[in-house]
Amino acid sequence: MKKDMTFYIKWLATFVTIAGAICTSINIYPLGPALLNVGAFLWLIVAVKWREWSLIVINATLLAIYTIGLVVKLAT
Repeated sequence: MKKDMTFYIKWLATFVTIAGAICTSINIYPLGPALLNVGAFLWLIVAVKWREWSLIVINATLLAIYTIGLVVKLAT
């Protein structure tokens, strides 16, 4: 059975998000928030492809929150 690209993107996004959560929990900064950004962005791609509004909203919101937090922290 051949998998489409969405299958691989969603699993990559899942592993990247888990890695980001682990790095954040053990205070590896800025790698943790950066990985969370990448994971949210990848999940946003999948959500748009699926046209799943609940996933689009949550991942777009998380991406904005993580990006703003990272920019503010790095700017200070």
